[in-house]
Amino acid sequence: MKNLRTIKAIGMIGIAFAVIFASCVPQKKMLYLKDAEMISETQSKNYLNERTVNYRLQPGDNLYIRALNTIDNQGSSSINGEGSGTRTNSFTEAGIYLTSHTLNEEGFIELPLIGKIDLKNLTVEEAKDKMQAALDKYVNQTTLVVKLANFNLTMLGEVNKPGMYKVYQSQINLFEAISMAGNMTNFAKREAVKIVRQTDDGSEIITVDMGQADILSSPYYYLKPNDIIVVEPLKIKQWGFTTFPYSTVISITTLGITLFTLFRNLYKQS
Repeated sequence: MKNLRTIKAIGMIGIAFAVIFASCVPQKKMLYLKDAEMISETQSKNYLNERTVNYRLQPGDNLYIRALNTIDNQGSSSINGEGSGTRTNSFTEAGIYLTSHTLNEEGFIELPLIGKIDLKNLTVEEAKDKMQAALDKYVNQTTLVVKLANFNLTMLGEVNKPGMYKVYQSQINLFEAISMAGNMTNFAKREAVKIVRQTDDGSEIITVDMGQADILSSPYYYLKPNDIIVVEPLKIKQWGFTTFPYSTVISITTLGITLFTLFRNLYKQS
């Protein structure tokens, strides 16, 4: 009977250790591009991905438009609605909004001289060319500068700093976006990162594996305005550890030794 108790105690200790080891997140689960192929120490494999700016403007998008006189390089207030004496800081979020033009529900914007112009489904460069051609009919030696003012990204889930981020560049890739959000947590499910993207018909959900090197060649490697990146947690998060719980192991080991010694002494006394 006492032998059975000793065996049970040892078994419980073994189960406790097994649970602790199984609860630790393996290091390979925390790696990016873990399958990247290196040809040699001095050569690497190339992953081709043509970097093209192909975002098509949609209703609700904001365009920052500025007209420059090609002779004196001065801004033109006729397009921007802001003169040289304006005090609005155009580099702040509010400044960009106030000095930009929003595409209405039909995809039109309205500008001085030009009037209403349809820009829906055009790239920023195509929109610039279309507005430039319309402006040239009324004003000579004036060049337009056109930028997309509201490149928003939303980062949710297992990232250290979730939230909505504004990007002040024409393109951003997945790794850059994750870096802005303070990297993924150790419990992030890197092999199943979801991108929610707006389409003409609604939204689509794309799942990408950040641990596979072929993400570098994926058409979803470069993000688009208003993309939502959702990083799911590993199932182990409910009861897991990101680092080995040395204090817990020491406590269980001490308890196990104590119980084993107690049962052994009781067995000897009998």
